[in-house]
This record gives sequence, C-alpha cells and structure tokens, in this order.
Amino acid sequence: MKIGLHLLFASVLLMAVSGHAAPPKPNHQQIEQNTRLQIFLDNANFGPGKIDGQQGEFTKKALALYRRAKDLPAVANSTNPKAPVDTTGLDLSGIEPVFTSYTVTADDLANVGELPSGPAAQAKVKRLPYASVAEGVAEKFHCALKFFKELNPKKTEKLKPGDQVTVPNVKPFEMGEVKSLQPGSEAKAVIANELGEDKDSGPTKTEAPKEGDTAKLSLHVGVKDEMLEVLAGDKVVAAFPVTVGSQQTASPIGKWTVKAIAKFPNFRYDPAMLKKGERSSDFHMLPPGPNNPVGVVWIALNKKGIGIHGTNDSDSIGRNASHGCIRLANWDIVRLAEMVKAGVAVTVDDASGVATAPAAAAAKP
Repeated sequence: MKIGLHLLFASVLLMAVSGHAAPPKPNHQQIEQNTRLQIFLDNANFGPGKIDGQQGEFTKKALALYRRAKDLPAVANSTNPKAPVDTTGLDLSGIEPVFTSYTVTADDLANVGELPSGPAAQAKVKRLPYASVAEGVAEKFHCALKFFKELNPKKTEKLKPGDQVTVPNVKPFEMGEVKSLQPGSEAKAVIANELGEDKDSGPTKTEAPKEGDTAKLSLHVGVKDEMLEVLAGDKVVAAFPVTVGSQQTASPIGKWTVKAIAKFPNFRYDPAMLKKGERSSDFHMLPPGPNNPVGVVWIALNKKGIGIHGTNDSDSIGRNASHGCIRLANWDIVRLAEMVKAGVAVTVDDASGVATAPAAAAAKP
C-alpha cells in the first residue's frame, strides 16, 4: 500500500517539474488530508463526488451543506473554488487509516464482461457489465478510476481474485445490495424511461410539512448548484452531486413526485426522445447493468420520461449535461433509493441552495 502511495506522489512531483504550465499539485500530505475529508463527507451521506484526493467543487459544496446540516459556524470562502478547504470544527480523526488494502474477489470478476461499443451493439447483449475489474473495484470504493490506477501503478490491467489493491477506506458499494433495496421493483423487464409515465399528471401541488413533522422527507434539486438535497422537514440530512439537463433538454423546473423505483432497469435509447422529447420507432433497448446509461437504479417522477438515476460514467457527474434527467453516481443513487419511496415530493429549481446556506454566507468574493 505504501509503495503505491509513494509512486502516486512521485508522479505528482514529476508532473510539477516536467516544464508544463500546470497548476500546483497537492503533495503527499495534502492528498491524504483531502481524501480523509472526502471519506468523512461520503460516510455522512454528503457526497463529495468521486474520491480523488482533490479539493474539488463538489467536496466544497458537500462540506458547506454538511456544516449547514450540523449547525456548524460559517466559514469564509467555503465554496470559493480558489480558496483552500477549511475543516475548522470537524473531527476527522475517525477516518483512519485513510487508505486500506482490498482483496479482489470472484464476485468482482463476475461483474466484468463483454461491453460492446454503441447502442446498436449493446442492445444485442444480455447485460452491460463493467469493462474491467479495475473499473468495478474503483466504483465499489467511490473512487475515480484514474486515482485508483495511481494508487496501484502497474497493477490494475489484469486484476484477478486474490490480488490486493489499495483503496480509499470508505464503505464499499456492493452490486449485490442493489437487489435487496427496499422499496423498489424486482420486475426483470422494467424500462426505466417508461416507468410510471402513463400516470404523468404534471407538476405536483405539495403540502408543506407540518410543524414538528421532521420525518417527512422531500428532495430538492438545485440546477445551478448541481446538488440534490434530501430534506427532513426543512433540515438537510443528506446531499449528493448531480448532473442536470442542458439548455436544449433542461431538467423540468417545478414540483414533482416520486412514482416508482426500479433496480437494474432496461433503458430505451431513442435519440428523438432524448433530444426532442418525442418517441420514435428508431430506438434500441439497452439491457441492465452498471454500464447501462441510467446506471443501476431509476427513480421515476410523474413527468414523462424523466427520472433520477445512476450513470455509466461517474466522471461525468456535474460536467456533462444530461437529456433532462437528474443523474447521480451509482453509489449515490443506491443510497438515495434507500431513503425515498413513492409519494416523496421533489422540487427542481434554479435557486442556489449551497450559496444561500448559513455555512456559505461568507463565500461571496
């Protein structure tokens, strides 16, 4: 494990002296501190996005929301991308060790298989598995694949059961746990973007939680912040980074309701539906699996073709626009599905929840 870490930090140093005009890279101690914070937030259900040892925007947003949820004092520049992270008031000592060893299992290998390129070829296979053991293990530990490879130089190309690798010390995302999610749907032929659409009733008029009803959950998606907040009454209890729609296919602003939850859904890949919202006969039905475009869970809303779902590319969260849906990393969508059920209210708006939070009040430049 130490060898892998030392090589990672050596590679950072080489990049720094290679003559390229790149921004300064974190050193050994900074990477460990950054990863410790990311694991702390992830364990508390305030997702920092992929764990990568960096002080990225989602780490800072998650930290600001965590401070707000725990009524911690405000910290200046808490979401400023150029300001260093301030962990004042946080006890990170419980995250030890930061990195740990993991032994690759036969189940890890079973989740790997043929992954054709393109929707036409993908529609002809029975599942869309991980393309490599490295991809699967990186996702299991909420880790950027690039970071996983840096932690394990020259070890990730041909991993097999019994091999030991270094991973962030976070609670693993187990593919087998998806099947036991409650509530959900065990239907084998569920088509994600058709689930519940026959009951599309338009925006929902939701009741405000009554005084003292802190157990009433609702979701808030801020399209500007690209964060999904889980609320108990008016208190944030969890938050996860998301990808939202583009200007062409914007995520639907309004108040909606969770209609159903599907595990390992199929997905109807229909370019006309994705781009224009109009179904066509030119489509491909993609089978389930972690590399299905909607990931391993689909949470249907009462809006035709729109849902909150996983992804086949955790690197895309917050970076590439969706086709109107709300996309989370697979490890985050599974946790969200454990919290919600049919009937939960969902508000999608362009308000900036992170920026208006008490903990981020001093974040303006």
